[in-house]
Amino acid sequence: MTTNPIYEHIGYATLLREKVSRRLSRSKNESRRANVTNEEHTSVEKISSLVRRAALTHNDNHFNYEKTHNFKVHTFRGPHWCEYCANFMWGLIAQGVRCSDCGLNVHKQCSKHVPNDCQPDLKRIKKVYCCDLTTLVKAHNTQRPMVVDICIREIEARGLKSEGLYRVSGFTEHIEDVKMAFDRDGEKADISASIYPDINIITGALKLYFRDLPIPLITYDTYSKFIEAAKISNADERLEAVHEVLLLLPPAHYETLRYLMIHLKKVTMNEKDNLMNAENLGIVFGPTLMRPPEDSTLTTLHDMRYQKLIVQILIENEDVLF
Repeated sequence: MTTNPIYEHIGYATLLREKVSRRLSRSKNESRRANVTNEEHTSVEKISSLVRRAALTHNDNHFNYEKTHNFKVHTFRGPHWCEYCANFMWGLIAQGVRCSDCGLNVHKQCSKHVPNDCQPDLKRIKKVYCCDLTTLVKAHNTQRPMVVDICIREIEARGLKSEGLYRVSGFTEHIEDVKMAFDRDGEKADISASIYPDINIITGALKLYFRDLPIPLITYDTYSKFIEAAKISNADERLEAVHEVLLLLPPAHYETLRYLMIHLKKVTMNEKDNLMNAENLGIVFGPTLMRPPEDSTLTTLHDMRYQKLIVQILIENEDVLF
């Protein structure tokens, strides 16, 4: 392996750089438009200039998602060269590693030096559910998982006044049908009222998507920090602590959480009809959006009230926190 990698000059990297340049160009324009819209609707008196400035700084780079490669040991058939250092891969078996998301082939040692520039290939992404969130959005070149956008649009179009929205469960077999439709058809999945008249099936499919994420929407890395923030007794200090932890979320997770909280705030605005306030939604979505890193029933039960409180705070203060 050479000590002077030519990763930047090989065909893979050249193609990758062109894709990134095009996407970032679009993302910057979208970010500018989003910031203008946010400024028009933000209640200035509800947020300090310091927090506002921090939020805007975060949003400037918001759509520039980074993703690490998902390398796994691979046995290549026939001669193969490393796409990082361009040197031959020696051996009969397990000559190197391959990214299962984008197909990049490199030496095991070279994999430690490859930048976080994985561009997942849709041909390698076999499903929508149970797929890493950042992997899915980069594969589809979207800001958020399309399943979240499609489900929320459908719910807001015909379900905001439905009593017990998100609390009432739909039939499990129908929810599984929606899951299979997204896995099979992607953004072309039909979840309209003519196919699924019960809106609780759609809400169930959305909740199932978040439960099936291998890394929860509120990630394992930030879980304990959110729980500690929820334990702060002073309301203002607690809100500031929650805001600081939010900025630690991966950009794709942050954007998806922001969009979901805006939606859930709309649900609470129809509380007279659907009987769902922020506390009720916190009970439903707390365990759905955040799970402790260790698989402990005792920890989960102990943290349930804090999980509920975090989601409740996010909903009630979405215009301040995001």
